[in-house]
Amino acid sequence: MIIIQPVKKPLPRLAERALAARLRVMPAVVVTGARQTGKSTLSQELSPGRRIYHSLDDLDVQDLARRDPAALLEGTQPVTLDEIQREPELLAAIKRSIDRKRTAGRFLLTGSANLAMLRGVSESLAGRASYLTLWPMTRREQRGEGRCGLWDELLAAKDADWRDLLSGDSAKPEDWRPLSRRGGFPTPALELESDADRSIWFDGYVRTYLERDLQAISTITALPDFRRLMRAACLRVGQLLNQTELGRDVAMAQPTVHRYLNLLETSYLLVRLPAYAVNRTKRLIKSPKLYWGDTGLGLYQAGSPAPEGAHLENLVLNDLLAWRDARSAAAEVTYWRTATGEEVDFVIETDDGLLPVEVKSSARPRLGDARHLLSFRAEYGKKARAGLLLHTGSQTEWLAGDILAAPWWRVL
Repeated sequence: MIIIQPVKKPLPRLAERALAARLRVMPAVVVTGARQTGKSTLSQELSPGRRIYHSLDDLDVQDLARRDPAALLEGTQPVTLDEIQREPELLAAIKRSIDRKRTAGRFLLTGSANLAMLRGVSESLAGRASYLTLWPMTRREQRGEGRCGLWDELLAAKDADWRDLLSGDSAKPEDWRPLSRRGGFPTPALELESDADRSIWFDGYVRTYLERDLQAISTITALPDFRRLMRAACLRVGQLLNQTELGRDVAMAQPTVHRYLNLLETSYLLVRLPAYAVNRTKRLIKSPKLYWGDTGLGLYQAGSPAPEGAHLENLVLNDLLAWRDARSAAAEVTYWRTATGEEVDFVIETDDGLLPVEVKSSARPRLGDARHLLSFRAEYGKKARAGLLLHTGSQTEWLAGDILAAPWWRVL
């Protein structure tokens, strides 16, 4: 007897609408993100059968791209080129092809590294391409909702209506710790049931990254040193980045630390969160905070026995990054810290103002937990929206007239 298993349709992704909108306007759209976030699945699900699909992971396709790139690019059908970073010089041929015939949606390119930061990319697609980042799956994507948290709804509503908005959502209580351990990569998040199975997957992921993906970006001969730095970075989630101190702890020169961190960021594994300042130049000077692109991978790398409060912060940031990069209107996500040590975990900046967000791994937040949110609002006055304090409890309540405490799972 032959048993035919039903084919599971991939869960909808937040980026689908943003990708379709970009393809309607630009001749080329570049989808970047870490390996295994679902870029290939997303690109193949889009208009199946209408687009010609080539993967640069295929050695035959790589060879053809070097010898005769026009054979991959020319024709009447739109083309999808997966893992374009394998042959970055192909971008020059794409540029020439677009200049000869500018048609919206003609090229869909995916890559596991930030093409704007890759060495060897000598030709720019400026004015010809739109860029979209696919982050690991958000909590609501994993639940089949195809979206991120309620950030747009909160920004669109009046501050006074936030409590009713969040209380009216159908979200159910959830323990954040299992979510942080499984992360957002589709395979460990959706298909693997145990932490032990996920550890096997994460181990294979890291080995593939070190031995294959990393070498495509930059030659690294001291892989043990690189992996030691990765672990040290994972142990500093939510902390201010001090490269000199980090180098001293791992016995590595500061320029090498700087280079390795750049490579991790280029690969979308590391996130350096900038500081908020009215003067945008100062944002580039102030020390960033360190987070990981996926909490599950970060916890595995750190060898952490249990998630801590910083990992809940990391979950919130991952959701915010997915939201920020999928929306059409500009938005920035930063953190705020004063010289006296007052700090707000996240500041969401849009044309509508500043939304400060504090994250506490406490089930019973008190007014004292909101003191830095109050300081932020006092500092920025009318530019600041009400403060949002996310916690692990079940109550949604106003701690003060302008600080709403809400369970993290009602927002994410």
